[in-house]
Amino acid sequence: MSRLDVGTGSEAYRRVVGGRNWILGVLTSIYLVNFIDRQILAILLPQVKAEFDLSDTYLGLLVGPTFALFYATMGLPLALLADRVNRRRLIAASLALFSLMTIACGLVLQFWQLVIARILTGVGEAGTGPASQTMITDLFPAERRGRAQAIYATGANLGVLVAFAAGGFIAQAWGWRAAFIAAGLPGLVLTVVLLVTVRDPQRGAHDRIVVADPAPPFSKVMLQLWRSRAFRWTTLGACSTCFTAYSLGSFFPMFLARSHGLSTAEIGMVMALIMGVCGGLATYAAGHFADRFGRSDPRWYSWVPAIAAALPLPLAPICFLVGDTGIAIAAAIIPLSLTAAFIGPTITIIQRLVPVRSRATAVATLILIDNIIGLGLGPQFVGIASDLWRPALGEDSLRYAMLAATMGSVVSVFGFVMAARHVRGDIAIREASATAAPNG
Repeated sequence: MSRLDVGTGSEAYRRVVGGRNWILGVLTSIYLVNFIDRQILAILLPQVKAEFDLSDTYLGLLVGPTFALFYATMGLPLALLADRVNRRRLIAASLALFSLMTIACGLVLQFWQLVIARILTGVGEAGTGPASQTMITDLFPAERRGRAQAIYATGANLGVLVAFAAGGFIAQAWGWRAAFIAAGLPGLVLTVVLLVTVRDPQRGAHDRIVVADPAPPFSKVMLQLWRSRAFRWTTLGACSTCFTAYSLGSFFPMFLARSHGLSTAEIGMVMALIMGVCGGLATYAAGHFADRFGRSDPRWYSWVPAIAAALPLPLAPICFLVGDTGIAIAAAIIPLSLTAAFIGPTITIIQRLVPVRSRATAVATLILIDNIIGLGLGPQFVGIASDLWRPALGEDSLRYAMLAATMGSVVSVFGFVMAARHVRGDIAIREASATAAPNG
């Protein structure tokens, strides 16, 4: 038998449950340093621009496609590996790589060297997300996964908080190179903590199955995902949210400097409070409410991200078009706070649509599309639009480029609402097939 009942009294189950909060904490900390290393470049863009004499288009290339294409494309083969090997070791190797490459960013002498270091940072970060998210799914029962995934997702907000607050302070005091070096060091410490204190949990423990069969072939997983209308619409909603989120997150510090004259340290504090503190609370709340209402109706795992994408829309014109700095920052609180709110509910529902041994691959497929469209195209769109509109709009070109990028949220609302129409049916099909399929 490839699927065996796993009783809650089994020794293996108790070992997993006993350490699940610690493991969640370690994985969230890894996601935190992941986002420190990823987002710290945003607060450093003015200094990098000045040193290498770059246009906004080149800045968009550096924060967008340079990182995103390799992060996204490497995520899929590494997720296939995560469905087959020890996930803890894979995460540790990936964590060590992107931490070392972040330190390398602070040691470069030429722009092309910075590009290569950012590419390798993306390769390293690609190996942590899907493996971590499937470990969390194996640690928690279905009715608590949205909250657990949301706690993990708050690592992004906390990472942004540290990246902007500490990164802005360090960059202003000692320069952008010192900020990169400081950002890379915590990941090396966490690599040791992970290897010493964390074990890879049993796959499918809270689905009451033990998975003995090997992971299905890639082509079969892709066919399963394509057949799921809930997955297709969820992907549209998520990648559109990412388009707006990465556009705003990457260029909002530059906007505050260029249009409102704030210093690097002031910008760091504003971004830390909004995206770190307020964003962390919003991300957790999204997972909490998705779990609370999703117990009786799984469509809430789609409706919550739809609401999170809709709320910022009336505030975006105020944020980017007013001249008063205080009003602009106040109007930015909700749009910037909700950039990661979709993650917990979305990851939870995606993993309910596929077999246990396909979960990392399904998550990586979502991340691949999200990052190619969101991180790959979003910041690049803003950079190109800002340069194209500069002759007519001058320094205000960045305002309108960022406002245009918020239209991704309109598409996101549509995608998540459409996904909600198919979630219950696709979950029912998946659960019915699980009783007959040998892969759980």
